[in-house]
Amino acid sequence: MSQNAARSPLHRPPAPVPRERALGAIPLLFALRSNPLSTWTRAHYEEPILHGTSIVGEVCVVSEPAAIRHVLVDNAANYRKDDLQRRLLGSGLAKGLFLAEGDDWRLQRRLLAPLFTPRVVTRFRPAMAASAHWLVSRWQRQRAGRQINVAAEYSRVTLDVLERTIFPQGLGRDPADFIQAVTAYFESAGRIEPFDLLGLPDWLPRLGRFRAAPALAFFSEAVEAMIATRRAGLAAGETPDSEQPDLMTLLLSASDPETGAGLSEDEIRANILTFIGAGHETTANALTWTSYLLAMHPHWRSRAEAEVDSAMQGDVLPEMDALPIVRAVLEEALRLYPPAASLTREAIGPDKIGHARIAPGTRVIVSPWLIHRHRRLWTDPDMFDPSRFLPGAREKIDRFAYLPFGAGPRICIGMGFAMQEALVLLAHVLKNFRLEAVPGHVVEPVQRVTLRPKGGLPMILRHR
Repeated sequence: MSQNAARSPLHRPPAPVPRERALGAIPLLFALRSNPLSTWTRAHYEEPILHGTSIVGEVCVVSEPAAIRHVLVDNAANYRKDDLQRRLLGSGLAKGLFLAEGDDWRLQRRLLAPLFTPRVVTRFRPAMAASAHWLVSRWQRQRAGRQINVAAEYSRVTLDVLERTIFPQGLGRDPADFIQAVTAYFESAGRIEPFDLLGLPDWLPRLGRFRAAPALAFFSEAVEAMIATRRAGLAAGETPDSEQPDLMTLLLSASDPETGAGLSEDEIRANILTFIGAGHETTANALTWTSYLLAMHPHWRSRAEAEVDSAMQGDVLPEMDALPIVRAVLEEALRLYPPAASLTREAIGPDKIGHARIAPGTRVIVSPWLIHRHRRLWTDPDMFDPSRFLPGAREKIDRFAYLPFGAGPRICIGMGFAMQEALVLLAHVLKNFRLEAVPGHVVEPVQRVTLRPKGGLPMILRHR
């Protein structure tokens, strides 16, 4: 253990205890529906590649960096998003960038790329700072010592960031309604249904789809209204800002350079839903876990606060490079609680991954949750130690041993946006407040598309 970690209180961040042996078929189905994190065995945290057959067919769990590179980069064309993801999320996201494949995916990725270039993302910093000031003002009105649900609070402010940046025309609905719908959708659609796991016909009813239906209906109505409003504006002669494009305009004006065809209505809707839902949810979760980990490790909280106090003049945010400790804290939180706990692919053709011979149809799992806690890749992997990511140490981490935003062609398109947003918001929170854990409250990470604390996360708000 590093010297920095040794000075911190011995607190093991919450995580399911690895199982000694794999679950049987029926218990596995129930565990996957309840919390997929609870299904991993000790071997998954210790072996580089595990290949075998289960109730869901042939499965290969890959945690070796060179093998991960093979799947996600070198032979990425042989591995597509698996059918389980499509069955779970397809009702809302099937036609969008997250689940699209082949030419459809390449076209959408190319069309959306201008919104997330480093130059454009940097221009978003003042808008992100404005959202941070809004959050600070909101919390300053709260009584010191009051409990707040930081998961909900961070969801609200990250949605505000989206409205100030990639949706400047607004969302047209109460943000609280969006947050409630996103939570309901991920909680319902994100539960792995046994029928979907077994590949049973779509016409058989699924409880998760039934529960997710109201959220999807809300999204459909809201997105249709947003599209209609933007189209009316463009038809009236509104000129988009060429220096700072917005998502809606890009989607509505997009066209294939070869055929001239634009995106379909389903593709436009799915991408709007993707960026509203996952776009704010993942950053909100990252901030939630970071705040909790800092509360449990006062030494690192004090170091982060001192850095922010020194670097920030008033509320003026310095360059991100001036906050190496804050960034290291955030990156360590993303290691312990990656936004996407599993990246699952399905082999199209035969292949070989390490010693494992892969048949077509094999489900290949690259799990950041496992990789980030793997005994062969990290020292004291279950402990919170941001010194791993400080300058001089960060460079020694294998690129494919740390995957909070994935890797390869399908790496998260909004990675730079999300990191800048999280750093801006976190710096302002550290400058003005101290969040403390609620005594006796049990924190449990649960995988529901994203990785979130079960039931939200109450914390005690203190003013600095």
